[in-house]
Amino acid sequence: MAAPGLRDIPLLPGSPRRLSSRTVARGGQGPKQYLKVPSPRVPGQRDSSSQHSSHVSRRACSRDSAVINNYLDANEAPSEARLSRMHFHDNQRKVDYVLAYHYRKRGAQQGHGSPGHSLAVISNGETGKERRTGGPGDVELGPLDALEEERREQRDEFEHNLMAAGLELEKDLESKSQGSVFVRIHAPWQVLAREAEFLKIKVPTKKMYEIKSGGSIAKKFSAILQTLSSPLQPRVPEHSNNRMKNLSYPFSREKMYLYNIQEKDTFFDNATRSRIVHEILKRTACSRANNTMGINSLIANNIYEAAYPLHDGEYDSPGDDMNDRKLLYQEWARYGVFYKFQPIDLIRKYFGEKIGLYFAWLGLYTSFLIPSSVIGVIVFLYGCATIEEDIPSKEMCDHQNAFTMCPLCDKSCDYWNLSSACGTARASHLFDNPATVFFSIFMALWATMFLENWKRLQMRLGYFWDLTGIEEEEERSKEHSRPEYETKVREKLLKESGKSAVQKLDANSPVDDEDDEDKLTWKDRFPGYLMNFASILFMIALTFSIVFGVIVYRITTAAALSLSKTTRSNVRATVTATAVIINLVVILILDEIYGAVAKWLTKIEVPKTEQTFEERLILKAFLLKFVNAYSPIFYVAFFKGRFVGRPGSYVYVFDGYRMEECAPGGCLMELCIQLSIIMLGKQLIQNNIFEIGVPKLKKLFRKLKDETEPGESDPDHSKRPEQWDLDYSLEPYTGLTPEYMEMIIQFGFVTLFVASFPLAPVFALLNNVIEVRLDAKKFVTELRRPDAVRTKDIGIWFDILSGIGKFSVIINAFVIAVTSDFIPRLVYQYSYSHNGTLHGFVNHTLSFFNVSQLKEGTQPENSQFDQEVQFCRFKDYREPPWAPNPYEFSKQYWSVLSARLAFVIIFQNLVMFLSVLVDWMIPDIPTDISDQIKKEKSLLVDFFLKEEHEKVKLADEPTQRSQGGGDRSRRSRAASSAPSGRSQPGSIASSGSQHTNV
Repeated sequence: MAAPGLRDIPLLPGSPRRLSSRTVARGGQGPKQYLKVPSPRVPGQRDSSSQHSSHVSRRACSRDSAVINNYLDANEAPSEARLSRMHFHDNQRKVDYVLAYHYRKRGAQQGHGSPGHSLAVISNGETGKERRTGGPGDVELGPLDALEEERREQRDEFEHNLMAAGLELEKDLESKSQGSVFVRIHAPWQVLAREAEFLKIKVPTKKMYEIKSGGSIAKKFSAILQTLSSPLQPRVPEHSNNRMKNLSYPFSREKMYLYNIQEKDTFFDNATRSRIVHEILKRTACSRANNTMGINSLIANNIYEAAYPLHDGEYDSPGDDMNDRKLLYQEWARYGVFYKFQPIDLIRKYFGEKIGLYFAWLGLYTSFLIPSSVIGVIVFLYGCATIEEDIPSKEMCDHQNAFTMCPLCDKSCDYWNLSSACGTARASHLFDNPATVFFSIFMALWATMFLENWKRLQMRLGYFWDLTGIEEEEERSKEHSRPEYETKVREKLLKESGKSAVQKLDANSPVDDEDDEDKLTWKDRFPGYLMNFASILFMIALTFSIVFGVIVYRITTAAALSLSKTTRSNVRATVTATAVIINLVVILILDEIYGAVAKWLTKIEVPKTEQTFEERLILKAFLLKFVNAYSPIFYVAFFKGRFVGRPGSYVYVFDGYRMEECAPGGCLMELCIQLSIIMLGKQLIQNNIFEIGVPKLKKLFRKLKDETEPGESDPDHSKRPEQWDLDYSLEPYTGLTPEYMEMIIQFGFVTLFVASFPLAPVFALLNNVIEVRLDAKKFVTELRRPDAVRTKDIGIWFDILSGIGKFSVIINAFVIAVTSDFIPRLVYQYSYSHNGTLHGFVNHTLSFFNVSQLKEGTQPENSQFDQEVQFCRFKDYREPPWAPNPYEFSKQYWSVLSARLAFVIIFQNLVMFLSVLVDWMIPDIPTDISDQIKKEKSLLVDFFLKEEHEKVKLADEPTQRSQGGGDRSRRSRAASSAPSGRSQPGSIASSGSQHTNV
């Protein structure tokens, strides 16, 4: 007989196969199984039975029994309205995580489902709000196909294992022929406390102390800065009192008296709760899915579609109700607040440390671009101010000099006057002047200063965010194997033993067991490594081939345009502009291809853990995208015009097509054009238009797909959508790799070739001001909430940044020495000039050629020059035709070459020395943070001793009372609750919140 007040409810299809005999009444061979559950109660009604049910529910994780959590029946009128869309339907338990999957039935009869029976509750046991068999409103289900049935069983087992771990689940009934189902997960206090202790999550204790800012001068300076920057500060609670800090300590259930636990429901914030649930999801196994470990494997096998924590509500909801998401949108993710600082602490609280560090890094990088932009503009303005004083450009523009230049191509090209390139020469001076040398040195030191300041900021954030000592947690997160790795191991075991993978790997020995850690040897991975090596070489060769193809386009187009008199005058400008646009389009296309190829190559390499996968993916993607973005620029900077040959002995690409030459003013101007168009094009098209347009198109496509998808219409469509429905419609979070990659490539544009384009930091700054808000809006409004990940640094990205910074010193040294005319001008001015000025420099750099020695068939046809040309000039240091060794390299050539090499060596060593000096002068850990960490350890010891002493006193009170020691006990309690500042100078403590000046 059932106990009074209990009724029979059919067992859900998602129920596990084994339930306790105390709670399940099995009906022989009948098709239905029933649970004995208490009668429904009104939410919020607190009686002895409900308290007992809640108590039993919390203990359910320790035994294999079904424990019931009852809810109001859908047919009964609720006593209170739905309070929150982020809770279970009892308005009490918070939804910490959501699993989503799509189901499909066959043979279901439409129209039988009742909207009132849409809720199934599984909470450390299983209950289902369904009617008894034979009632009006039953849903007659047809047979499921084999694949769907297998997935259902795997989901059932996984959810049962989650309940065995102590989690509480709620999900909708599958009342339609197909649709999406959301499994809501709640972690009760016992689970949160257990996992927080296991993960060693640092939480605030009762103790608070004041962070000193230093001496009186430092305090005054800090107060002045705070007053001046107050309009720029976001209006968020984290910035209201940043001088007080809680003393933090890893959570321990044995030391609960240390923590200021006022409410168990709010002690762990939402990000921490979701992180705890995600850790449980990652380590929960499913034996029916070939002993698959974790939710990531189930998603990879299409058993679930998505797993995500909920946002804190809507960001644009009307009214004054405020949540962290809405606050972030108003104070951070709108373009209207572009001038404000970022609320880094709130970002970290909402999204986790990994994303918080990214936006902190992006903010520091953007702020560092301000001084470099100012200096770059000054260098550019210096070039504009001194353009009229530049002697070489004046000589080139002087029509009286009449330097007759040799033809630029065979047959169709005529002789030409150097004065026709006057505009190019004057424009080159804007970027090729002595100030660019000092700007290159400044930018090399700027990169070092930026990295050093980031290390300091990283340490400061690590102190305030309690990230010190999380190495063990990071190592533990590395243990989870990727689904692809598990599958590869099973395939290997099947080949070796011929047995089933399930037989080979039982539930107690997962794939990533410590005793058999590396199950894939280098022999197993060798085909993947070989494919990686060959594919990367092929991609690099493909990039170089495309660059060569653009070179051929430039050569052939220039020759074709030279045939017509109307286009002959603008040949160089037309060819340069169109070739750069082609390069830009190719770079944008290959960027997308290379990103997908890098991901595919990393997958076939089969890394074991997600972190290893991410690091290898980053290295491959960076290598391919670096070569793709910079190879056209490297060609113009270091190869164009170097292998042309000379008149009478040109180097030909094809028959009749000579290698292209630099402009008369040098290749630096063309390098500037190439760099500026590629940089601006990537920022405008790829970084902004793609990031704004593509997500909107995806959202529109998904919306149209949902509207046209066959199936029953939702009877509750008129109701306000739940938060998990709204979040499910958002784009899934795919990681920070694209965000970092985009900024790293930009960092390369800013530092590598800054000698040729001093305005690069300005355009980078303008882009980043938009980029910060664009990324913020994307994270807040367009993406599902990411899992909070704790990390103490930005990982491999710092090594890449450091490598680019060092590489930029070498590149800029060669750009100044080889590409620009800075060294030849210095050599001429101090070695060959008669009066120590640059007068005669242009004539000095032009060699003579006897036109009678041109090869037959290469002479200009229909020359426009009236007088007969006997000698033409070309830009090179060669002996004249009348010299004993005509057209050999002259002494000036070797003088300039040795000066260039000497400059590279001196520049590189000087800048490296200054960089090391800056690195040595700026400590990685700020002095105040180092002192605070030491004092915090001392405070922690004192706090422990005091709390232990008070705990002993409280334990001794009953004994003292029985011995007549009531007076002493009262004095002891009064002393323990009195401020501790009287015993320790500068210290004020209370049982609720203790303040100490440090």
